[in-house]
Amino acid sequence: MTLSIQGKTAIVTGAANGVGLAIARHFVDRGAKVMFADRDKARLADECGEIAEDDQGQVQYFAGDLREKLTIENLVSATIDAFDGIDILVNASRQVMTTDPLDPADISVETLLEQNMFTALRLSQAVAKRMIARAEEEERDDDVAIGSIINISSIAARRTHPELMAYSISAAALDQATRSLAVALAPHRIRVNGVAFGSLMSASLKDSLNETSGLREEIRQCTPMGRIGSAREVTGAVQFLASEGAGFITGEVITVDGGRTLLDNVTIAAH
Repeated sequence: MTLSIQGKTAIVTGAANGVGLAIARHFVDRGAKVMFADRDKARLADECGEIAEDDQGQVQYFAGDLREKLTIENLVSATIDAFDGIDILVNASRQVMTTDPLDPADISVETLLEQNMFTALRLSQAVAKRMIARAEEEERDDDVAIGSIINISSIAARRTHPELMAYSISAAALDQATRSLAVALAPHRIRVNGVAFGSLMSASLKDSLNETSGLREEIRQCTPMGRIGSAREVTGAVQFLASEGAGFITGEVITVDGGRTLLDNVTIAAH
């Protein structure tokens, strides 16, 4: 069993900051060729320029709004042009919004389903199509998976916070899409899994900590490990799911939250 991703090609979305950036950097450090994708072109250029100084040819970036179907196709084509194929997709782009669940004019559910679920679903479909076509061209008929798709989700999918209703719904929908795609793509030897995190120092949690006095201590008290995790602490789980070491695992959503979901305190918002 190997956890190596050396020489593999990956697309990582949401790669301009936070968890997405941590995953993309980790993949580069482990010898993968990585397409950093995000809407923030300036931030991508800065991050990738710094990384590329030490890793020539391993790093490319793509800036665009992946809610647009044409942008998704352009990202997939740009990755294949740069690296001759795609082995791994990590859907790490996500957005957090508050919701007024009693306001019929609130559009946060529609907004976050589009951003957090539909974008990941469409990109997964586009990448899977290219993976299958490449495998057919190479006449690969062994039992080794031809690709791995990993969706970054949240423990909010299993918890009830009315003010985060839209985010929770989008996370739950993404988890179900993960399971459905896993079954649909299994005959094509493409594995689909997820990582649901909470209590990690994501970009959205940083904003919440700055805005809400005492939130850091509240999270620490309802997390058995007694701390907020770093964005880097999700990268190992993602690498495992991307590697041959997870070759017989599909349709799973691994929880990375310091044990937080083991407790029953749902009053503290999960990010």
